[in-house]
Amino acid sequence: MQPTNSDDYRETYAGLPVQPTPLDEEDPQPDPGAVAWYLDACDGGEFEAISESFDWFFDNVDTAKVKAIVIGEWEDAYDTGSAPIVARLAKNADRLPELRSIFLGAMTFEQSEISWIQQTDVTPLLEAYPKLERLEVRGGTGLAFSPLRHEGLRVLRVETGGLPAQVVRGIGASDLPALEHLELWFGVEDYGGDATVGDCADILSGQRLPALRYLGLQNSPFADELAAAVAAAPVVARLEALSLSMGSLGYEGAEALLSGQPLTHLRRLDLHHNYLTGAMADRLLAALPSTDVRLDDRRSREEDWRYVAVSE
Repeated sequence: MQPTNSDDYRETYAGLPVQPTPLDEEDPQPDPGAVAWYLDACDGGEFEAISESFDWFFDNVDTAKVKAIVIGEWEDAYDTGSAPIVARLAKNADRLPELRSIFLGAMTFEQSEISWIQQTDVTPLLEAYPKLERLEVRGGTGLAFSPLRHEGLRVLRVETGGLPAQVVRGIGASDLPALEHLELWFGVEDYGGDATVGDCADILSGQRLPALRYLGLQNSPFADELAAAVAAAPVVARLEALSLSMGSLGYEGAEALLSGQPLTHLRRLDLHHNYLTGAMADRLLAALPSTDVRLDDRRSREEDWRYVAVSE
């Protein structure tokens, strides 16, 4: 189950075409389970408050068949958190028995910079939807995640310009026996990214993630440290794909990967946006001839400081 790579999820999500709301009264309503419903609110739009968007959705759609929901912009998202949205979805779980996929915060940078998006504790979504298979969140400010056990979740993605350490530890302390794809964007301290490589210990052990096949520890300013930890991490042996992309990976991190446990079993190793020399890139390619190694977007090693791909 691969995540959608669209920037704003306006076209497809979870393998389904995205259906904006509200529908034109003259247009036929699609099969509620054959589309991903896009709910949003903004000045000058059809809905000025996200609560109005939900009102229309529950009044006009056979929600018992809905499988996927994408939450876009909400009013004053840079100042108002997503707690009312999470609460509304949790409260109405009985009206959404087939819901399997949620994206919370599908905003472009024109709508809100990623680190301005105010989030909340998203654990109630997993508690309310035990059959949820995919949860994706954009924005780390105010984000929280409490340890839990969830039998159905297969994809968990958290895109941030600053990921709180509590979220990393909360995920690592959770029992997620079905999780296949875990992707975390760490970001920088200036935007709340206070996680360290030590906070990833439970994730790297893999003890609570027996089905994990894709691990993305991305957008990290401490990518070299992460690479060194990954080089000896038990979880790596069962992975099919590993990503340390979008961050500050340099010579030390690449050397750690080359000298650590074998990575030849990986189908894909994504290291794009890195600070590697051409010689080191050639060494990685030579060491992993059967692996799809992505090394594009190499940054200049002469720069005074290394920066991650996504921060503000």
